[in-house]
Amino acid sequence: MRLRVEFTTEPFDLDEAPAHALVAREVIEAADLDAVDVGPFGNTAEGGVDEVLAAVDALLRRTLANGATRISLQVNVVGEAGA
Repeated sequence: MRLRVEFTTEPFDLDEAPAHALVAREVIEAADLDAVDVGPFGNTAEGGVDEVLAAVDALLRRTLANGATRISLQVNVVGEAGA
């Protein structure tokens, strides 16, 4: 099974990326995921179940530890593994 994760972290700062946003980018880019799209108002990535869930766990723990006060997260099934 393949999953797509979409997320944002808050609070927003339009002048300078907050620490939690930088950490979120670092976590997602370091994970074994594909179709990664990191932007200022939303981020997406796709991968296998284990890879996405491990990345989500790290994302939640590390962004909260770095000042996130809200994390909006959506996970969707997008297909079968290898499809």
